Amino acid sequence: MTAAADPQPETDAPELPENGEPETTPAETAAADGAAEADAATDDAPATEASETEADAVDAATVKTEAADSEAVEVEAVEIVDVVEDAEGDVVAVEVTEVVAEAPAGADEPWGRVDDDGTVSVREAGGWRVVGQYPDGSPEEALAYFERKYADLASEVTLLEVRHRRGGASASDLRATARTINGKLEGAAAVGDLASLVARVAALTEALTAQSETEAVAAREAVDEAVKARTELVEKAEALAARDPRTVQWKQATAEINGLFDQWQSQQQNGPRLPKSTAQQLWKRFRDARATVDKHRRAFYAELDEAHKGVRDRKTRLVEKAEALAPKGEDGIPAYRDLLDEWKTAGRAGKKVDDALWARFKAAGDALYGARVERETADAEASREKIEAKRALLDEAKAVGDERDIAKARSILTGIQRKWDEIGRIFPRDAERSLDDELRRIENALRGREDADWKRNDPEQKARANDMTRQLTDAIQKLEDELAAAKKSGDKKAIAQATDALEARKSWLKALGG
Repeated sequence: MTAAADPQPETDAPELPENGEPETTPAETAAADGAAEADAATDDAPATEASETEADAVDAATVKTEAADSEAVEVEAVEIVDVVEDAEGDVVAVEVTEVVAEAPAGADEPWGRVDDDGTVSVREAGGWRVVGQYPDGSPEEALAYFERKYADLASEVTLLEVRHRRGGASASDLRATARTINGKLEGAAAVGDLASLVARVAALTEALTAQSETEAVAAREAVDEAVKARTELVEKAEALAARDPRTVQWKQATAEINGLFDQWQSQQQNGPRLPKSTAQQLWKRFRDARATVDKHRRAFYAELDEAHKGVRDRKTRLVEKAEALAPKGEDGIPAYRDLLDEWKTAGRAGKKVDDALWARFKAAGDALYGARVERETADAEASREKIEAKRALLDEAKAVGDERDIAKARSILTGIQRKWDEIGRIFPRDAERSLDDELRRIENALRGREDADWKRNDPEQKARANDMTRQLTDAIQKLEDELAAAKKSGDKKAIAQATDALEARKSWLKALGG
């Protein structure tokens, strides 16, 4: 079952005095003042009582009181077996199991008693202690009221124990809650076994003290790791700040320093809290490094903007000059090429500016080259008849290779070349080069024949050939005589040498045409 708030007292509860508060004894007033007990009997009216849970807003279970006679009292207590929390970790519900706790054995040892004047006392180790006064109700109602106070305190202790068993809350937070509950138990205006609640809180406090020491060690280790991680971020930022601004890729560097700052914020928000002096020192170093990087970046881009401005002005002037060449048409192409060379060495003015200026510069060049294309198209149309005429001349030139008389062949080719030149240039240039190459091949073949004929009929060469023939003839005659003499003498070595020399001279003579 889920614990709910204490029901309001019955409507037939005794009426309160005119001031709305139950009467209290001087001793009770002194105890309430000393403990600062907010919910003491002197501050609560039975008609408006609603028990408060611990700081987590969990309602304590109702304590029902039944008295069959004045000698036996049964108090219904609760045992908390599960706690339900929301997304923020706040307790929103408590699963409980009802347990009936009976008063100690013996009718003469109840936890509370009510005097005839409505004064309620609780039994403690040192005797009876007055907790309040309930004059306008029955003794049973008076005990039930203060027993509900005890049930509220017991619920708070039980909830604290459950939170400790379940984990999730820090030991220091639980110790602070235990101290608060201890304050409520001191001089509490409640009827029940307050000593057992004090003992349970003391035992829990002792366990939490040991756990706090363990948490403190873990917290110190976490802080050391966080300091180390923050220091690494600072050193990376300082390394970026120490780089030469002229060698830095600023787009990448900006992304890196922003990434380091995001990591810093993440560690600051999700990590352990650093000592103030250490955190301030690290942050000062990180902030200074980040400011240095930003200063270098701004200086770099300011210098770059100034350089871009100069380049933009130079390219703007080049564009204006290129656009001024438009009236010249094809004749403006040489000047445009000079401007293009200047453009290539002008530098960059930023992507957007460069793209815009280049579009204008290219459009001016396209206009000039477009005029050339129009002229070449017209020339190609006019060259169709010329192409046919030159192809006809190539057909006539085939007779040059068939003519055996070199002089006559040269005469035919000369006539064809004269007509070829009279036809003039043709377009496109590729067609002209192809036709010229065919005529050049015919001319080269004829020139080869003329060179060979010249070599054969050259007087000087003939004289040299006749002199060589005469020398070879004399040498052959001499070798034949030597061969005959060797054969006659039977000298085989001389025969072999004379034979070899004779055959060599005869082969040379044959090569000369002798």
